[in-house]
Formats: sequence, C-alpha cells, structure tokens
Amino acid sequence: MRTLLTTAVVLAAALANGCTTSPQASFYTLSAEGPQVQTGDSAPAPIPTWAIVMGAVTVPEIVDRPQFVMRADVNRITLDEFSRWAEPLKSQIRRVIAADLAVQFPGALVSAFPQNMDPAVTYVVSIDVESFESAPDVAAVSVLWSVKPPKEGAPVSGRTVISVQTGAQGNDALVAAQSKAMAAVSNAVAAAIRTIRRP
Repeated sequence: MRTLLTTAVVLAAALANGCTTSPQASFYTLSAEGPQVQTGDSAPAPIPTWAIVMGAVTVPEIVDRPQFVMRADVNRITLDEFSRWAEPLKSQIRRVIAADLAVQFPGALVSAFPQNMDPAVTYVVSIDVESFESAPDVAAVSVLWSVKPPKEGAPVSGRTVISVQTGAQGNDALVAAQSKAMAAVSNAVAAAIRTIRRP
C-alpha cells in the first residue's frame, strides 16, 4: 500500500512539474513601415480632399489560421503551436497596407475598411495574397493587387513578388521581414495610385 501511495505522489508531482514548465504561446503582429510621429512642433495635418479605402483582402487558406505556418520543404509545412498571430492575418494585412498608404499620402483620408465615402474622390484598393511563405531565414510573398479609381475610371492592377531575408534567427526577425515584404506591396500600390490620380 505504501508503495502504491509513493508511486501516486511521484506521478502527481511529475504531472504538476509538467504543467508548470509547458511553453507559453507568443503572439505577433505585422507592423507598418515608417509610421508618422506627431510632435508638438509639427505643422497641422492637411484637410483630406480625397480618400483611399481597402476593399477585398484575401489570403490562402493554408495560412489563414492563428499558428505560424513554416515552410519545411517544397511539399511540407509545419505549424508552430506556440507562435501565433494576435489577430487574423487577413485583418493585419488590411491594417498594415492602409497604415503604409496613410504615411505616403498624408493629404488623403485612408481607411482599412470600406466606408460611406464619396465615390467621386475615393480610390479602392483590393489585395489578393497568392502566397505568404515563412522560413527561418526568409519571408516571401506574392500578391495580386488592384486600384479602382474614382467614378468610372479603369482599374490598375499588378503583382508584387518579393523575398526578404530575416538577417537573424527567431520569430521577431521573421515578422519584421514579413512587414517589410508587405511594405513593398504598399509601395507598388502607392506608385499605381500616383500614376492614375487626377489632382
């Protein structure tokens, strides 16, 4: 009986130690590149006379999940259960591209979600992420994008394919590289807006 009791105590202790030493999940978010910083000496922001809104944003189902999806080889991925996105990837991409565009066009009212804005002055940006690849040393994206100008203007579309080296090990460096990749998409969209915008 004493042997059984001792065994039970040892098992309980082992289970308790196992629970206290289990790894905790870390949560990550993409970030906008070069956010505007307001200072006391800065000039007042211009009154917006036109608008940019984010329309449809799609991501592949394979990465449309909380866990980080890591590319192991051409036909295999792994899910990192302890490294997770703080919000859906689709929402983050929408938010980050809108923030990047707001920096590039301070005279525009930029929104991450469709608003009841005047179609005569509103550009609608749509994003279709074809691939969103993560590996220990590189982040890579392939994104189809389009810009619908105001009124009956013809849309302009393009594809941005870019790989960004992480430069360091760890998920902090990987997420920073993914943020830079999305900034490249934002830059391409901004260039398209500048080519079709009528003052």
